[in-house]
Amino acid sequence: MERILHQKHTKYTFTYACSRLLERAAFYGLRALIVLYMVSESLQMSDVEAMKVYAWFTGAIVFSQLIGALLGDLLLGNKRALIIGGVLQAIGAFSFCIPSVTGLYLGLFLVVLGGGLYTPNIISHFGKLYLNNTKLLDAGFTILYLAVNIGGFIGPFFIGYLGHEFGWTIGFSIAGILMLFSIIFPFMSREMVLNQILEKDTGMGERVVKILIAFVLVGLFWAIYEVSSIGIFDLQIAFSEFSSLNILKNSWASTSTVFIVPISLAAIILWSYFYNSQFVKLTVGFLLGAISFGILLFIPEVPADQHIALYLISLVLLSLAEIHIAPIIHSVLTQYANPKYLAILISLAFVPTKILSLLIGLFYDELSQNPMLALKLALIAMIAICAGLVSYVLLTKKWYARTDS
Repeated sequence: MERILHQKHTKYTFTYACSRLLERAAFYGLRALIVLYMVSESLQMSDVEAMKVYAWFTGAIVFSQLIGALLGDLLLGNKRALIIGGVLQAIGAFSFCIPSVTGLYLGLFLVVLGGGLYTPNIISHFGKLYLNNTKLLDAGFTILYLAVNIGGFIGPFFIGYLGHEFGWTIGFSIAGILMLFSIIFPFMSREMVLNQILEKDTGMGERVVKILIAFVLVGLFWAIYEVSSIGIFDLQIAFSEFSSLNILKNSWASTSTVFIVPISLAAIILWSYFYNSQFVKLTVGFLLGAISFGILLFIPEVPADQHIALYLISLVLLSLAEIHIAPIIHSVLTQYANPKYLAILISLAFVPTKILSLLIGLFYDELSQNPMLALKLALIAMIAICAGLVSYVLLTKKWYARTDS
């Protein structure tokens, strides 16, 4: 581990993190209300129809990000694109206040289009702020990831509560207002001038390999996470039925967020002062994930109170794994990509995740009937990826040692 000297986070790190927090709070809060709104007396859609619309909505966001990234990198600029995206999302949220199918579809369209402009461009613009301070990239993206998790946690509670207690119009209006507030912060930042960025000292071939590895890893990690969630969800249901702990049934699913926040803060502090290879962090992340799933396999299908400790230890390890992987992927892409096309690459990184998620959906019924099998598959996949990363890290070290000599 190497001490980081003469590099520090700037005020723009925190203004962009605040922007991302508010936007994610608004988006997830909005998402928590949409299906309930569709099946309510306002629109009176059937459950099946509402879920089809919701599936279209969540799927379209991934592909709208490709369009938004292209516009941001090639036409509008990242900063302008994300601001326009925030405005479109806000208008979309306000459109839901029109109690009609027209208002619904207009709102969905604008939120999808706005989210596609906002998400890849804010990640790209944020990353460019660190291109002359690359040893802080991991800590920087962990700050942004922490903001996403906090926003994703408080949004459904806050906006969901307001929507249920005071009406859909209030909930959707608050979401729109938060989205407008989120774009105030980018106005406080500057557009990165690309010709001021220091030249990369890594060869083109090595950069391409690392970017491709990042693409594969991000898809595999979230695919494995989705498979494991089948087994984890089954355990959450079992524990919620008999646990002596004073945890509400609907709160068990949120326990991982409770661990993510302090772990993220610890990682931010550590990685702001000490640097280690991104691929070492990724290796550690997949190793911790494998250990986490291994621990879960010691919990029987009919667990008892004494197994709750194993479950919580596993969640802590899984949260540690997530922090060593999810933000680091964006760090790798930012460090090794051509900054002119960074938003495009970031948007493409969402595609493998979506494709693998669709493939997993084909086997969802079989896996849900055998949750322990889901955990075993997740464990095997984590171990295989960890072994591959260890081999890559060792080979890279040998290659550098050979070239230095």
